[in-house]
Amino acid sequence: MPKEFGRSQRVASQMQKELAVILQRDVHDPRLGFVTVNEVVLSKDLAVAKVYITVLNSDEPGKASNVAALNEMSPFLRHELAKRMRLRHISELHFYYDHSFDTGMRVSELLHDLDIPKQDD
Repeated sequence: MPKEFGRSQRVASQMQKELAVILQRDVHDPRLGFVTVNEVVLSKDLAVAKVYITVLNSDEPGKASNVAALNEMSPFLRHELAKRMRLRHISELHFYYDHSFDTGMRVSELLHDLDIPKQDD
């Protein structure tokens, strides 16, 4: 019987928590806005981590610049992760913007804009 959560999922979950703490407390880069780590997806061999983020109150160029800044500082973030996590090898970090939040907000706006008459029974 397979485990409910494989090792890569457990490591990804821990990595997400640690990255959130590192970005909040240890990174003091003026290029970064309020960054939230939404998800970490690890390859099966744990060599590569895709880190999906969102940035609050930012336009499209701002989002792209935040992702570029994080990808630029990924060696530093990887080093900080290595200090905090008890793994032999730490994954390469690749940051991507997660558009699901923006899509959800857009759908919510569209649904709110619909004028649906209420039916009384």
